[in-house]
Amino acid sequence: MDATLIALAVLWGAAAGMLIPRAAYRFSVEPEEPWRDACPAGHALTGPAGGWLGATRCAACAVPVPSLPAGAAPADPAPARPGRYAPGVVAPVVTALACTALAAATGTRPEVVVWLLLAPVAVLLAVVDRRVHRLPDRLTLPLAGAAAVLLGGAALLPEHGGSWIAALLGGAALGGFYLVLFLINPNGMGFGDVKLALALGVALGWYGWAVLCAGGFAGFLFGALYGAGLMLLRGAGRRTGIPFGPFMIAGALVGLLFGGLAA
Repeated sequence: MDATLIALAVLWGAAAGMLIPRAAYRFSVEPEEPWRDACPAGHALTGPAGGWLGATRCAACAVPVPSLPAGAAPADPAPARPGRYAPGVVAPVVTALACTALAAATGTRPEVVVWLLLAPVAVLLAVVDRRVHRLPDRLTLPLAGAAAVLLGGAALLPEHGGSWIAALLGGAALGGFYLVLFLINPNGMGFGDVKLALALGVALGWYGWAVLCAGGFAGFLFGALYGAGLMLLRGAGRRTGIPFGPFMIAGALVGLLFGGLAA
């Protein structure tokens, strides 16, 4: 059964991950700007869910290379444009790996369904934050609500490995901690990080305070290591802004893996 679960997790992660690049492209805008609804050349994005789902290759941008008579020089030496406007490989691979690891660590306990549903959204948030240093409310707040509701459902099923009350308290605790950091240094901690912390705190708190602390600390550790690497390799300063969301999510993943294995 575990092998079947892992295989399903791989397929789910890969399939869900393929939907991330277009959504990430549309969400990756500066604050106060509308979500993108066209490719870089201006062609409207069409497809399911109002154009949010679909491939990252614009058919209207693709320019076929015409066949020429032997010895004739091309009128336009520019190469053909493939029409791809966002990378389409990394996100599916990362999502599949994350889902596989979560399924392997959690096993057949009911909360594994929650982790598999939330993982693609977390990867999407990480991609958007890395691109534009922004965590959209349209993703962070529903993620927190979904985590609380889904884990509440998992708590009603037999053989679950956590506590719903602890999950809610974990969301309040981690969100409150990040809120304090934001109030102390608004330039160093974005309010989007505070909202993301609510969701991650709910997930980590499911397995208890030890996992909550471990996952939260891991996020800060990963961010500190990345910042130190930038300072050493690229000469970045202490005030250089870095997207913290991906490190928060990576730390939460580590915490959930340990929590799932220990439950």
